[in-house]
Amino acid sequence: MNVLPAVLTGGTLGAGLALLVRELLRPQPALGPALARSTPASVSVTEADWGREERWGRWLLRHLGRVPGVLVPTTNLALLGQGPGQFMWKKTALASLGLLCPVLVSIPWILAGISLPFYVPAAFGLLIAVVLFITPDLAVRDQAKRARQEFAHALSAYLDLVALKRAADAGPAEALEKAAGVGDGWPFRYLQGALRRARLEKIPPYQALTELAHAYDLPVLDDVADIMRGSATDGAAVYTALRARTAALNTELLADQAAEANTASEKMTAPGALLAVLVMLLLAFPAVIRMVTV
Repeated sequence: MNVLPAVLTGGTLGAGLALLVRELLRPQPALGPALARSTPASVSVTEADWGREERWGRWLLRHLGRVPGVLVPTTNLALLGQGPGQFMWKKTALASLGLLCPVLVSIPWILAGISLPFYVPAAFGLLIAVVLFITPDLAVRDQAKRARQEFAHALSAYLDLVALKRAADAGPAEALEKAAGVGDGWPFRYLQGALRRARLEKIPPYQALTELAHAYDLPVLDDVADIMRGSATDGAAVYTALRARTAALNTELLADQAAEANTASEKMTAPGALLAVLVMLLLAFPAVIRMVTV
């Protein structure tokens, strides 16, 4: 019997499982999105800068964008520094792989002389394709959630710095810009880009922060803009409001971390209980066999 179909089938299944595990697990930060985060939001990317995957993905997006159920999380992708074309290309590639997997699996059965109804691999192929098609959406949602948590942690430190600058009689715009210039992470670079744009366009800095919060769905930044909107009246009152918001934000972050820790602990309960049941079955197996055979 020719082993080449079996080898190809095994390799295809292994590649599909590797891609699925890679999307479900928490990936390491990629260099491309990290550099995109460090670039101010005002820098535009032309079509000549698109990669091959982005160009093909944009073409697919133009043709599949009106299909029901095909949604692109543009806000989350913008926050992560990813293009919608690359996202659509990944979804289409995974769905195509899901359609091919049952066909390749059925090849050894056909070579062995076992015939299967055509609707069996077709049904399994559609099911696997749907699961793989929505896998990038789940991965992007999880990555965006972690990015917003990272931004909230950075914003807590930023609020402390703004409060200290404001207490030292710095102006509202000066306090915001100097505090943003202290950090080097991508949240501080987003803040620097928004405040720089506000200075160049001659708009209030709190307006630029509000637009940044709406563009990337960052509700914690909206609170900072609301506080700084009233900063022209009384610096001491703004200092108190900033410190109070910082304390509240730290409390929220600690509560979220405690909830995540409790969830992780609950997830470990089921494997521990299953292991205990297996040990009990292993200990009771000789006695049960002896009672049955006697």
